[in-house]
Amino acid sequence: MPTITTRDGVEIFYKDWGQGQPIVFSHGWPLSADDWDTQMLFFLGHGYRVIAHDRRAMAARPRPAAAMTWITTPTTSRP
Repeated sequence: MPTITTRDGVEIFYKDWGQGQPIVFSHGWPLSADDWDTQMLFFLGHGYRVIAHDRRAMAARPRPAAAMTWITTPTTSRP
């Protein structure tokens, strides 16, 4: 499982498939890099290099407790 380690020690998973002109897929909350697989396979089949990454604290990858603080704090209120 390829990862990038940030300066503060968080490992972020990514997928990097194929060769050619790159297309980068970036998901929103609460998804993961896996949610792009159908689109990535389509463009991979058309000769592109496709890259997708997990955002901090997303998906079922290892994550530190500190990375979770922004998820557990509501950013909007509902009546």
